[in-house]
Amino acid sequence: MNATLRRVVIATAAVSLTVGLAACGKAKEADGRESKDRKKGDALTIGLLLPEDQTARYENFDQPLIEKRVKELCSACDVKYVNAKSDASVQQQQVDSMITKDVDVIILDSVDSKSIASSVEKAHEADIPVVAYDRLAEGPISAYTSFDNAEVGKVQARSLLKEIGGKAKSGQIVMLNGWEADPNAAMYKQGALSVLKGKVRIGKSYDVEKWLPNLANDSMNGAISSLGKDKIVGVYSANDGMAGGAITALRQGGFDKLPPVTGQDAELAAVQRIIAGEQFMSVYKSYKIEARTAAEMAVALGWGEDVPAGTTVDSPTEKDVPATLIPPVALTVENVKDTVIKDGLYPLDKICAAKFRSACERAGLR
Repeated sequence: MNATLRRVVIATAAVSLTVGLAACGKAKEADGRESKDRKKGDALTIGLLLPEDQTARYENFDQPLIEKRVKELCSACDVKYVNAKSDASVQQQQVDSMITKDVDVIILDSVDSKSIASSVEKAHEADIPVVAYDRLAEGPISAYTSFDNAEVGKVQARSLLKEIGGKAKSGQIVMLNGWEADPNAAMYKQGALSVLKGKVRIGKSYDVEKWLPNLANDSMNGAISSLGKDKIVGVYSANDGMAGGAITALRQGGFDKLPPVTGQDAELAAVQRIIAGEQFMSVYKSYKIEARTAAEMAVALGWGEDVPAGTTVDSPTEKDVPATLIPPVALTVENVKDTVIKDGLYPLDKICAAKFRSACERAGLR
């Protein structure tokens, strides 16, 4: 486990933040400014900054789930949403704009965890607490919620090794890792390598900029040309979008039977590929729990309350940040019904659209 995630106590249910300490009174900052006088029940304005729109989860799930939970906790509260569309400089401007608008709290899913640190510092100086969401931003953040990211990589790698079986001794795998600017990508990769090293030869490994499927496709094409299709027995893809790009390359590369390909995020297209036998697995993460937790943290901070959390984490710039980490689940054709369908992520009729109807019937999904 990454040292950053020490003392982990995994949260398996949404954390209730309804019990807090007495509201903070006005206090003088070092520069003489008065801090915000927060108290429970105040109407809050919460800035929600998400990193990109290439991955379906952010605008389909994270945004509406966070907004819904904020409204449940505080009907008079308002959420101002912006998306950086993978541009770190745009996100810095968005933080500046939120500060200018004098929001009470910011929920931040950073594009680049390092470059955003100066913006987080500006928010801190303006007495605006920042909840780091999904990715551990640097700078003086007040709370953090995400998944156990090293465990995500381990879940992917264990699933891949199990599916490869005896071929691991003679073949090679290709690794399509996430973008280096995303701190989660390093944790996924570290977790995966802790399982894969010594068990299978890694023929090629790529860090894919901005997690873009077309770049993953290019990398996979390069790996096929370099290694030869007969040598590739599996593909570690860090997320579903890149898995889709890799699968397209494998099909175009003349693979009669696709090697197992991993993924993450349980995107609808990936769930359908899993049912159809094109993608071996994804990682299902309960966005509902993560989003609810972020909303609860933000409202508690906006009302001047302490944030109860199951553990603490360290970033390169901050120590002992209150955190809630949520466990990931390996998603395969065997448990689609008990995960994404049971939890209401997608309705059965949407998963089993006309193109996938026969595959759904074979999988026992009716």
